[in-house]
Amino acid sequence: MRERSFDRRFNAPPIDGAPAIPADGDDHQVAAALAEQAGQLLLALREKLTEQGSNQLVIKNAGDQQAHRWLMEALRQLRPEDAVLSEEGVDNRERLKFSRVWIVDPLDGTREFGEGRSDWAVHVALTIDGVPVAGAVSQPSIGAVYSTGVPPVVPPRDESKPLNMVVSRSRAAAITIAVARELGCTYTEMGSAGAKAMEVVRGGADFYLHAGGQYEWDNCAPAVVALSAGLHASSAFGSQLRYNNKDPWSPDLLICRSELAKPILEIVHSYL
Repeated sequence: MRERSFDRRFNAPPIDGAPAIPADGDDHQVAAALAEQAGQLLLALREKLTEQGSNQLVIKNAGDQQAHRWLMEALRQLRPEDAVLSEEGVDNRERLKFSRVWIVDPLDGTREFGEGRSDWAVHVALTIDGVPVAGAVSQPSIGAVYSTGVPPVVPPRDESKPLNMVVSRSRAAAITIAVARELGCTYTEMGSAGAKAMEVVRGGADFYLHAGGQYEWDNCAPAVVALSAGLHASSAFGSQLRYNNKDPWSPDLLICRSELAKPILEIVHSYL
């Protein structure tokens, strides 16, 4: 990405055709704008590289790197006093001394991005003292941005249909399969964690249970958006999600309609 001069009234590196992000926007607005604009950057980059005949590896690597660099510079300009934990960055443990820490995944679902699929996302979230307080998940390929600034409205469930669980395209864990069997669920396979979580927010699935290993950047933004929408979000065993830990490993996750949390967690605990 070429160097650009910044308009200090807005304090964010501009993207062609995108509105500037006001420096005085609140954290919800900043998260949503950054997720959306990083997504637009990625769409344009993928189109350009595809037209050039680049292979999937080149597209994936370029997406990870360019979205990361843009988000880091934007946050440096917009929130210079805050720390940042990014999947694509080198983890600086100085973040542990900060109350306000942004946790971002510049490109969640790199494989899907490289394959030209739509089930990838950009995650931007803010935690204060380990608690997620603001965030956004953008799904650029379907033109969707879900944000705590305007909490999504989850549609009512169609009780005439069986429960539907969103699962990984490649590695559904044994406990996930066990829960699905107990509840008689149907399945929807998707790529990124953000795409799966937002499928629950949209009402396309009733729950997302993951026990195959994640990191904080995989689930922080999806979890805070889901919570803002009135959904349940916890570890797969029911404990509260906490962030900006010394080890960012966050191995499991449950996002579901609130009325499903108890029966799902009871099944999970029965297999311990």
